[in-house]
Amino acid sequence: MKSRTLGISILIAAIAQVAVSGSAFAASAGEIDKKSRAALKELYATTPAAKKMGAEAKGILVFPQIGKGGFLVAGSYGTGALFKNGATAGYYNTVEVSYGFQAGIEKYGYALFFMTESGLKYLDKSNGFELGAGPSLTVVDEGFSAGVGTTKSRDDIYGFVFSQAGLMGGIGIKGAKITRIHPGK
Repeated sequence: MKSRTLGISILIAAIAQVAVSGSAFAASAGEIDKKSRAALKELYATTPAAKKMGAEAKGILVFPQIGKGGFLVAGSYGTGALFKNGATAGYYNTVEVSYGFQAGIEKYGYALFFMTESGLKYLDKSNGFELGAGPSLTVVDEGFSAGVGTTKSRDDIYGFVFSQAGLMGGIGIKGAKITRIHPGK
């Protein structure tokens, strides 16, 4: 009975993921670049702290749209671009799997601002960057962003979540991984 419930949960998570992402096919480098630049521009327009950090960041990794869905077992997936000095320096995907008391479907984007060379080097050196492991990461919310200065950032990486839509609720155990990809032109 437990394996049947788990199998159904995984199937629901997979279907929800395809529904949320809008496509089961990988985007081209040009599409990822265009969407990532537009998302960063939107983030800067709505969050002054992000714009301040962007001016000093060693690199900015933008995932314009992450799709997440599931029931008990949930998964999320998205692709994004890394910008260094305004130029695209690489493409990445993010994958998260979680298990626990949870249900729903949602979409969101996030941007990681690498404030130190060591944080950025860790992304390049690691065989899949795991959030929560390695350099220190601070997720910036509205209250925190109001007090963010430009030169006094102490952590290696700051993350901003934006463009949230849908509803995903519950508690669970999760792991997220960011991996470099090489999409077609």
